[in-house]
Amino acid sequence: MEKVVSGIRSTGHLHLGNYLGALRNFVKMQEGYDCYFFIADLHSLTTHPHPADFHANVKIILSEYLAAGLDPEKCALFVQSDVPEICELYVLLNMLAYKGELERTASFKDKARKNPDNINAGLLTYPVLMASDILVHNADYVPVGKDQEQHLEIARVYARRFNNLYGVEVFKEPRSFNFGNQSPVKVPGLDGSGKMGKSEGNAIYLCDDEATIRKKVMKAVTDSGPSEPNSPMPEVIQNLFTIMNLVSSPDTVSYFTEKWNDCSIRYGDMKKQLAEDICTLTRPVRERIEAVSSDEAYLSKVVAAGREKARASAAATLKAARQAVGFRNF
Repeated sequence: MEKVVSGIRSTGHLHLGNYLGALRNFVKMQEGYDCYFFIADLHSLTTHPHPADFHANVKIILSEYLAAGLDPEKCALFVQSDVPEICELYVLLNMLAYKGELERTASFKDKARKNPDNINAGLLTYPVLMASDILVHNADYVPVGKDQEQHLEIARVYARRFNNLYGVEVFKEPRSFNFGNQSPVKVPGLDGSGKMGKSEGNAIYLCDDEATIRKKVMKAVTDSGPSEPNSPMPEVIQNLFTIMNLVSSPDTVSYFTEKWNDCSIRYGDMKKQLAEDICTLTRPVRERIEAVSSDEAYLSKVVAAGREKARASAAATLKAARQAVGFRNF
């Protein structure tokens, strides 16, 4: 069975964009592929999270992904730092990575610009650790968004560079997973532009209670309304309809589209309906999050099983890489 590997951030909460986008793809993948999904706690160290928050953040994300559809019986769900083979491969690949090429990566330039007082070595070699996450399992596919395509290409370069240097085909060159070339779902934020995201402050989180969801939706950016029938929708209104298309019934979407086209739309009514439909969608997930996060024994069992499967996969690859480099037992 072909392998799929993907990382999950270890800070923040899952929001509606995650749930309707990447996570739905993960749930589909686990039905037909050998999937390795990991919580990337090592990556978060570049920002020096407070030790008191470090484990709590991992627990939050683990609970939310389990509640939202990842099945530990169908995939390996593990914590990155539980697999030391990743770190050893990170060391080996760092010997093949060059300062100039790492400094040219878009993510490094962006983070260095935003955080000039924290340009640490981990930030510079972030793509090498990402490559290690992927190559340690000899993944066939990696689901990536547009902003991560460069990192996947770097993983492919390091796989090829290692194989060529040592004359052994240790690593596959992973490919992007795209579900038959279908574009991933992009959920816009509530601020009128761009996609929904944690850093943008425009997200609805799966853990938000219903009062919070309604408050956020009612504050969504709109305009003064259409000035004539069948007017083109400005971006801020199209964004609301995009979200409505994802969470509401076709009849509901048709009703408000008709109201827009005949200039009788009332944004307050539309927002109230949108908020109720989002509440209906997220309510069972939020209830599962609360149940899962309080079950320490279950979380421990999930992580232990994921660690065992991930380490078995990683150990086989690392053994081949060590032999290629020339490590031998005395």
